[in-house]
Amino acid sequence: MTDARGPAGRPGGSDARHAPGAPCWVSLMVHGLAATQRFYGALFGWEFRPGPQQLGPYARALLDGREVAGIGQLPPDRRLPIAWTPYLASDDVDRTAEAVRSCGGTVGVGPLDSDEAGRMAICSDPAGAVFGVWQAAAHLGTAVTGVPGTPAWNELTTFESAGVVKFYATVFGYEQEPAVSAGHDYVTLRLGGRPVAGVHGVGSALRRDRGPHWMTYFEVAGLDESLEHLVGLGGHVLEPGRDSALGRVATVADPEGARFSLLQSP
Repeated sequence: MTDARGPAGRPGGSDARHAPGAPCWVSLMVHGLAATQRFYGALFGWEFRPGPQQLGPYARALLDGREVAGIGQLPPDRRLPIAWTPYLASDDVDRTAEAVRSCGGTVGVGPLDSDEAGRMAICSDPAGAVFGVWQAAAHLGTAVTGVPGTPAWNELTTFESAGVVKFYATVFGYEQEPAVSAGHDYVTLRLGGRPVAGVHGVGSALRRDRGPHWMTYFEVAGLDESLEHLVGLGGHVLEPGRDSALGRVATVADPEGARFSLLQSP
């Protein structure tokens, strides 16, 4: 996260349909579903109820009765990376999937129906970063933001921003706002003038064993207390708390290794 970005959807919640291109949901696939639910339930105060089961056991996380995220279980024989995946809203996921392919991306799963909830696809951009596409029906996506325990921001870390930003702008219609500082490869993606995500090019500093990837930031009331709580629950602090213009942030991992960031707003 850099000073060039700004959290979207803050504060409060919305039961309205997300604008096409807006991050509308985050989902995590793990091997130990029950243990992961206990971890995030204790960390963020989430409760869980069953969601669509097409791809296996899946639960939606709720905060005060409102949906904020999803956690599913990977088949035992699937050794996929454990990672939070942001979903970007679409009015027509089939058309968006075709745009992803025509712009050099890949569609790995779908498009397919998810019960009565909506229609989805799992894609990757030309550099390999994985993201989802969601066409809402009964399930509109994240219903509350701007309070502790909710997604606050999504940021793509990649080798360089120019080519991949062109991909996302073509597929989803984003406006682009490059960082003004020289030598800093960062672009804020906007919809209707509102910041919705960031793209950070880090060149050779990007670890090859991870590759380009999206990072989800979750709001917390107090960063230091949340980090202490996370460690006590079996999580790991990867990058300690640091200050930014919009608050304090730290990069962490859950017990299965899924990375995410915690953000304490001013």
